[in-house]
Amino acid sequence: MDSRFNTIAGWVLFAGVVGLGLSIVSSMYFGADKHHRPETMGYAIEGVEVESEGSDAVPLANLLAAADLAKGEAVFAKCKSCHTIAPGGPNGIGPNLHGVVGEGIGTGAGGFAFSDALKSVGGTWTFDQLDAWLTSPKAFASGTKMTFAGLPKPEDRANLIAWLNTQGSNVPLPAPVAAEEPAAEEEAEATGEEAADEVAEEPAAAEDAVVE
Repeated sequence: MDSRFNTIAGWVLFAGVVGLGLSIVSSMYFGADKHHRPETMGYAIEGVEVESEGSDAVPLANLLAAADLAKGEAVFAKCKSCHTIAPGGPNGIGPNLHGVVGEGIGTGAGGFAFSDALKSVGGTWTFDQLDAWLTSPKAFASGTKMTFAGLPKPEDRANLIAWLNTQGSNVPLPAPVAAEEPAAEEEAEATGEEAADEVAEEPAAAEDAVVE
């Protein structure tokens, strides 16, 4: 009886050891180190191009041409805590902005103490420069004292710039950019298709003449 019990116990122990060994081997092979999560999920599909950001962006000139001055004035409400706009108005945390469009960058504004970062940019406040500044002041002039994060919507920036331009600047707006005309290849393709249609119509006309 003891011999039979020992035999059974031995087989049970052996089975346990085998199971433990298989578990260890399995974890080593299928573990996280062997099959980790890919850095980029998904896979590329041939023939499909990834659309780049901003590929459908409307030119600033077109946005300015369609700008809503009332909305631009409403956007300026975000600036009133730091800036004044009235002619001869005082400087606040930021400079007075009357006539800012076309003014020198980092100059004017009744002796406002501009940061060296902004002074180093140079040039004047063109429509494009104002658009870049309002997109991200820190990116435009690293080290600027301006803490405003920026306006992410192009329409908001265009509305604000167009309104600022009516406050003592009145710089002529740039001409809107016309839509791109069809490429020469597309025109040639269309011409070829028209010629093919004319050739196809000629036999039909000849058949009608024979029947008559």
